[in-house]
Amino acid sequence: MKRHPAIVVLGPSGCETAMRIKPALDQPEIHGLRQRVPGADVTFASASEHLASLFREGRPIVGVCASGILIRSLAHLLNDKQAEPSVIAVAEDGSAVVPLLGGHHGANALARRIAELLKVSPAITTAGDLRFGVALDAPPEGWTLANPEHAKDAMAALLAGAKARITGDAPWLEKSDLPLGEDGEIELAVSPTVAEGSSARLVYHPKSVALGVGCERGCEPSELIDLAEQTLKAHKLAPEAIGLVASLDLKADEAAVHALAGHFDVPARFFAADELNNQSPRLKNPSDVVMREVGCPGVAEGAALACVGLQGGLVVEKTKSARATCALALGAALLDAASTGRARGRLSVVGIGPGGEPWRSAEAVSLLRAATDWVGYGLYLDLVSDLAGERREHRFDLGEEEARARHALELAGEGREVALICSGDAGIYAMASLVFELLDTGSSGAPVSDAAHRVEITVAPGISALQAAAARAGAPLGHDFCAISLSDLLTPWEAIEKRLHAAAQGDFVVALYNPKSRRRRNQLVDAIAILRGERPGSTPVIIAASLGRPEEMITTVALADFDPEMVDMLSIVIVGSSATRRIATHKPERIYTPRGYEAKEPAP
Repeated sequence: MKRHPAIVVLGPSGCETAMRIKPALDQPEIHGLRQRVPGADVTFASASEHLASLFREGRPIVGVCASGILIRSLAHLLNDKQAEPSVIAVAEDGSAVVPLLGGHHGANALARRIAELLKVSPAITTAGDLRFGVALDAPPEGWTLANPEHAKDAMAALLAGAKARITGDAPWLEKSDLPLGEDGEIELAVSPTVAEGSSARLVYHPKSVALGVGCERGCEPSELIDLAEQTLKAHKLAPEAIGLVASLDLKADEAAVHALAGHFDVPARFFAADELNNQSPRLKNPSDVVMREVGCPGVAEGAALACVGLQGGLVVEKTKSARATCALALGAALLDAASTGRARGRLSVVGIGPGGEPWRSAEAVSLLRAATDWVGYGLYLDLVSDLAGERREHRFDLGEEEARARHALELAGEGREVALICSGDAGIYAMASLVFELLDTGSSGAPVSDAAHRVEITVAPGISALQAAAARAGAPLGHDFCAISLSDLLTPWEAIEKRLHAAAQGDFVVALYNPKSRRRRNQLVDAIAILRGERPGSTPVIIAASLGRPEEMITTVALADFDPEMVDMLSIVIVGSSATRRIATHKPERIYTPRGYEAKEPAP
């Protein structure tokens, strides 16, 4: 997945420079130190932690700051120069541009673009880049050097006075300052086919070949991968020339297709039957059987041709295995996944915990940043606004849970990266179960679309309200506990009452979710009455409100003294078991439920 660059700004003096260099980058975000950089797309509290997080994600980093800050923040992560993203330091006043890391992976080229905007010279130190404006061992995105082991010798020869000749079409080489000549000693060969390289011949494969595939439902990934590999080998096409794996949209959730795309490390893209029908006149092997089954006369050939457009054509007709087919088409230029077909689409149901940055998981942050669209209750979106960037927001009111889950599924069905944002944990009284219910039964409304059924779904856990409240109070969940929602909007009160009696008689610590609302006033009173009937009046009760936010409040009282008026809509109530204890001598007071270690016999 392509990672858009982050311009990291640590102080207000760098804001103007950040805005000046923005046009040099592809869909950048400005990341600013909180309270010091107003108007940033994304804010953060710790520069070193944030820089390390971006680096681990593979995000290109342009730090508008001292180079030493970047070096100290990232030094401990440097272990594979072939995998590291671009890291560039830009002086706050725009007077210097220094590519620090990833020079042969785009940093030098990016530094040149930034320096051109700032009207300064980039501090590039690699010899080939300085002399010729190009790194032969690091072709741009969409290109692969087949024999990188020979690049050093070839570049040394050119630096010593040899000339190069280009065989094939490679604009990035033609626009460089390489010494070119028709009789050049160093050949720079451009081809989608397998070719032998040497110190005098560097072979470049452009990602201009589309691999169209079809398969039966449940086809083994190994069968499809073997078919593709054998087909490439038989026709002497380089695997590195594959730019896309493509198929019919009915196969968007087929594991074998995605395994194949992962095998070649390329995107998978999908087309509707009508789109593949447009390729019918160009098919070499149309099939009436396939037409009857899926609505188009050819999947593998049609998908490959749809990727390369009218300027491209088939180079390998449909090839079959027992349960799969593949075909190959060659485009006139590099294939562009962003403008070709549709991605499978992913819905991430993300638990953000109570909302504050310290309690968000790294997975949640990564998924929120990767999303093109955020869906959620407006308050939840506001809680993560420091990560918003340039994402589309789809806000819903409280009580519109089914509408927002349905909307999120349909957005993902369009091929988007969607984050459905939940407070607390996504699977505890939140949206994850509703998403699966919609896929399973359609819930009370109309069924979701077929496209929505084919999206990838990820559930990212978060710190739940009961965990956060327990941590603030001590360790009241140290032994068996349960959670019960007092909302009878979806569950009959009779069922809730039955569960409360069972929890009280079982002597569980009980976490009461949704204890009160503007219209529901008596449920909490009745619940406390049930629990009072089964445990001592001295039992500790924890009332936690607005956890993880500036207005957070934690109150502890004895069960006998509990007053429902102390609870509001943003509260959770934890009622201890008969074993739960208070340590009044510790300040602040701590509450815990022992697990029984004091009764455990010592080991012999």
